[in-house]
Amino acid sequence: MIKVKNKIIKMIKLFIRFCLIILNDILIIFPVKKNLVVFESFKGKDINDNPAAIYDEWIKEFPEYKNLAYFAVKVSEFKTLKAKYPDVKMVRRFLPKWVWIMARSNFWIFNSRTPNWWKKNKGTTYMQTWHGTPLKKLGIDIANVKMPGTDTDKYKKRFVNEAHRWDYLIAPNQYSHQIFARAFDFNNQFLDIGYPRNDVLYNSDNSENIAKLKYSLIGDKKAKVITYAPTWRDDDYKTKGVYNFELPFSLKQFFDNVDDNAILIIRPHYLVKDAIDISGYEDRVKIMAEEDISNLYLISDLLITDYSSVMFDYANLRRPMLFFAYDLNHYEEELRGFYFDYKKDVPGPLVQDANSFYSKINEFNEIGKFKDYDNQFNLFYDKFCSWESANSSKSFVKIMRGINNER
Repeated sequence: MIKVKNKIIKMIKLFIRFCLIILNDILIIFPVKKNLVVFESFKGKDINDNPAAIYDEWIKEFPEYKNLAYFAVKVSEFKTLKAKYPDVKMVRRFLPKWVWIMARSNFWIFNSRTPNWWKKNKGTTYMQTWHGTPLKKLGIDIANVKMPGTDTDKYKKRFVNEAHRWDYLIAPNQYSHQIFARAFDFNNQFLDIGYPRNDVLYNSDNSENIAKLKYSLIGDKKAKVITYAPTWRDDDYKTKGVYNFELPFSLKQFFDNVDDNAILIIRPHYLVKDAIDISGYEDRVKIMAEEDISNLYLISDLLITDYSSVMFDYANLRRPMLFFAYDLNHYEEELRGFYFDYKKDVPGPLVQDANSFYSKINEFNEIGKFKDYDNQFNLFYDKFCSWESANSSKSFVKIMRGINNER
């Protein structure tokens, strides 16, 4: 009975998709509406990242176009996001109004892929911002794709077909530029301007602003903030859709090695945020899965991570990082692999066991940094942050303006 029901639901979804495709095929015949822009972040899950930074700059530069700027959001997230961002015009993805707006848009500004079966108007400029400097293999560089509903050849073909639709692609650094060109088989125009989402890391880095932000987020202007932001381990699960998460260190021993005013922020994937046990430390540990991560960067005195690309963004602040890679051997061998020499090139101490971790936490607590890592950090910064600035959003909007002026 359940199988029959699921089959019927699948058939209904396919029929609806077919109807939307027919409608889109008709609508894209019409000319685009100048300055009509659709923004989308992570397939409509939120309003953040590079598209949000560009949106803010676009309506700041051209307030007269605000009513023509839409964020495409998932139907399931619309109510929540509308309450959180009441001033942002939103449209529900894959509903008729969305089809109309997408078909007539002057610009699409997205940070992840769109379905290959969705066509764009020949007058629409598709500007892809992507969403991070790559540490793990991407696109056609992935040797063996292990994802439900596809295989390696199909995945790579779809990825390349999508990338060929991008008219522009942001690169945050030369390293990413070279990888994107190969891994996406991207052959159109690169925008070597840094990531707009990181403008705030250069615009807000003063003590007064950070003190206010600390107070708003954790209720203490003077706290020493340490943020733990591990990568998402999608291979660690109990059953389908139910994932494990266990802190790889003891909260007691962690706080034994820091001052009394230290606060630990844990930034987990949203699927495991409710599985984290902080019993007895509720006043000193904050779990923040949904807060804008740039705000967490700004209030953090130390970032602890492992294989997450947060290292590239946080480096813009020139603050210390600690890498706790307790499962490095498994991660190297079993998952997608790395683009660079992780053990050699990370811009801070790399530890793999709890005792070494506590020792480094104590060292940071005593001197506010890690000894003998300045040169390594500077090399990392020069390689990955040299294109970043306070003006990436302005540069992007200037390019949009130039595209329209050429028409």
